[in-house]
Amino acid sequence: MGMIRELSPSVVNQIAAGEVVERPASVVKELLENAIDAGATRIELTVERGGRDLVRVADNGSGISREDLPLAFRPHATSKLSEADDLHRIRTLGFRGEALAAIAEISRVRCQTRTADAEVGSEQAIEGGEHSEIRDCGCPVGTVIEVRNLFFNTPVRRTFLKSDTTEAGHVAEMFTRIALAHPTIHLTFRSGSKTLHDLPPVTGLKDRVAVFFGRELADALLWVESEINDFHLWGYVAHPSQSRSSTKGQYLFVGGRFVRDRSLGHALTEAYRGLLMVGRVPVAFLHLDLPPEEVDVNVHPTKVEVRFRDSQRIYGQLLRTVRQTFLTSDLHSRLQAPPTRPDPTPPGPAEPDSEAGASSREPGFALRSDPFDRQMVASWFPPSSGSGMSPPARPANLDDLPRREEPEWARSLPPAPTSSPSSSFNEFAEESPIPSTESTEPAIPVSVPPTPSDAQTSTTAGVPVQDVGVLPPRAIQVHDSYLIAETEDGMVVIDQHALHERILFEEFRSRVERGGVESQRLLVPEPVELGADEAAEVLERRDVLATLGLEVEPFGGGTVLVGSVPAMLGPISPTRLLRDLAEQLVGRPVPPSADAVLNDVLSLMACKAAIKAGQRLSSDEVAALLARRHLVTDAHHCPHGRPTALIFTKEELEKQFGRV
Repeated sequence: MGMIRELSPSVVNQIAAGEVVERPASVVKELLENAIDAGATRIELTVERGGRDLVRVADNGSGISREDLPLAFRPHATSKLSEADDLHRIRTLGFRGEALAAIAEISRVRCQTRTADAEVGSEQAIEGGEHSEIRDCGCPVGTVIEVRNLFFNTPVRRTFLKSDTTEAGHVAEMFTRIALAHPTIHLTFRSGSKTLHDLPPVTGLKDRVAVFFGRELADALLWVESEINDFHLWGYVAHPSQSRSSTKGQYLFVGGRFVRDRSLGHALTEAYRGLLMVGRVPVAFLHLDLPPEEVDVNVHPTKVEVRFRDSQRIYGQLLRTVRQTFLTSDLHSRLQAPPTRPDPTPPGPAEPDSEAGASSREPGFALRSDPFDRQMVASWFPPSSGSGMSPPARPANLDDLPRREEPEWARSLPPAPTSSPSSSFNEFAEESPIPSTESTEPAIPVSVPPTPSDAQTSTTAGVPVQDVGVLPPRAIQVHDSYLIAETEDGMVVIDQHALHERILFEEFRSRVERGGVESQRLLVPEPVELGADEAAEVLERRDVLATLGLEVEPFGGGTVLVGSVPAMLGPISPTRLLRDLAEQLVGRPVPPSADAVLNDVLSLMACKAAIKAGQRLSSDEVAALLARRHLVTDAHHCPHGRPTALIFTKEELEKQFGRV
C-alpha cells in the first residue's frame, strides 16, 4: 500500500485554519471585512472573554440568499472570484473563500441572514465543520454571524492563546484598523456588557484618530495628499514631536486594507530624516488608492503583506509628498502650559492599545519627568492666528544692518542658500503635482488638493520655507547653553548647539553642491583602527567621503589611513571623527543610499564643529547666530531631529502669571 494519501476535507480545513485563524482577532478581521464587502453601512461587533467564548458581528449589508448559504461555509467557495485573471484585479477585502470554512471547522458557528427580496431570513448552524439543516428565521436585512468556543475541538491551539486581557487588546487593535480604514461606516464595539466604542460615520479621518489616540495627537496631524495619474495618496502624518518608539503608530492602508510594507515604511522614515531623534519613528495614517492591477494582495494568508508592480514609484511619491508638506508647515515646538487649577476629576481607565499618554496634572509646564528623549520635552500645538514667531519689520537689504566685528566661528556661517538643499540629494526630486498642507480636514477622499496662500510661506532660492523672521537683537544667554529672545507674540528659547549645528549642516551641504568641501591634508596620514565590518563600510563609501573632504585609504586589516579632513572642522581629531562615522554607518538597520550617507556624514561633521552647550558666547556671537537663523531650511530642528527652539506665546505667559 502506498504511503501517499489524500487528506480529508476536515483536516484540510484545520490546516487552513492554522494559517488564517491565529487568534480571536483573526476571526474579527475576517467577519468585519466580509460585512464591508457586503456593502454594510452599520456594523456591530461583540466579544466575550477577548473573543474566546464569543465573537458576534451583525451588519446591515446585502445578506446571503438561501441558495448560497450552504456554500458560504464551504472551502474555496466565494462570490468575489470566477476565474484566475480576477486575482490580478481584486477590489474586495476578501476573495479566497477560506476564512468562513476555516472558522467553522474549529468553532461553533451560527449564521442568520436575509436579503432585501426575501420574506424571511435563513439560519444555519455549523459545529466543528458539521453543517445543520437550513431553517427559516426572523431577522432584518443583513447578516449576523456568531462564533463561539473558538478552538474547542483543537485544545492544543486553545492553550496557545494568551490571557483574556491580551486577546481583547488584539481584538481592539483589529477594530481600530477597520475603523481607520473605513471612517464612513457606523461601527460599534462591545466587550462583554460594556460598549467600548460607538462610532458614527464621519467624512474625515481626524475624528477617528482622536477617538483611539487622543485629541493631542489628532490636533498635531498634518494633512498630506497627492495624486499622480491613478495613484492617489492621502491621509495624515504627525508633527515630529508626536513620534513613537515603535511602528505601532503607523497605519498604512492600500485600497482600504491595512498593510505592512517595508518600502512604504522606509519612505516614511526617510521623509522624517533630520526631524526625529535616533530610536524614534514617525506616526502616520495614510491611504493609498491605486488600480487593482498595480498591487498583488495574494501574498500572505492574512493579506497584510502586499507587493506593488512599481514599488519605486510609490516610494518616491510618498517621500516627496510628506517632505513637501513639511516644507510648507510650521514645525517649531511649542511648550504646553497646563491649567493653573488642577482638574479634580480623576482620569478614567485607558482604552485598550491606546498610545495617548495622560497629561501631567502638576503645576508648572508640562514637561515629562523621565529622560526618555529630549524631543519629548515639547508638546506641539497647531499655530494660532498670531504665530509665536511673527517676524518684525525686515530691512530691504541685509547689508543695511549695523556692521559688527564677527567672531572667527561666525565668519564660517553661511549666507543665504543659493540652491535647494532639501532636494539636491533626492533622487526622486523630479517635478510632481504635490499639494500642500490644509489646516481644515477635507472630506474623504479629496480629489483637488488645497493650495496654500502666499502669506503662509516664503521662498528662499526656490525652496518654500516657513518665514520665522529676523529675531530682535534683545537676546540673552542662560546657563551658557540657551538663548532667550523676544518675539512679537511672546518669547523663544533656543538651543545654541542645535541651531548652530543646523546652520553648519546647511553650509556643508551647500558647499558639496558647489563642488565639494575644502579639505586640509595631513602632514602624516593618521592610522585609525576599526572593526572589520566598520573598515569595510568606510572604504566602500570612500568616494562619497572624498567629496566631503575626508580622504581614506586601506592600510591592511581593520586599519584605515586618513589623508585629509574637512578644513571647516578645525582642530577635531580625525580618529574620533572616523570612528564615530563608522559606528553610524554600521549601526543603520538597512544599507544606506548615497544620499543617506551624505546626510549622515554632514550631520556628524556639523555636530562636531558646532558650538557646544556650556560654551559662553559674547553678545556679538549671539547676534551673529540669531541673524542667520532665518536663512536656513528646517531651522526648527537640528539634523539629528532635536528641536532648536521652544516657543512661548504671550498668551501662555499671561496664563501662568494669572493675568487672564
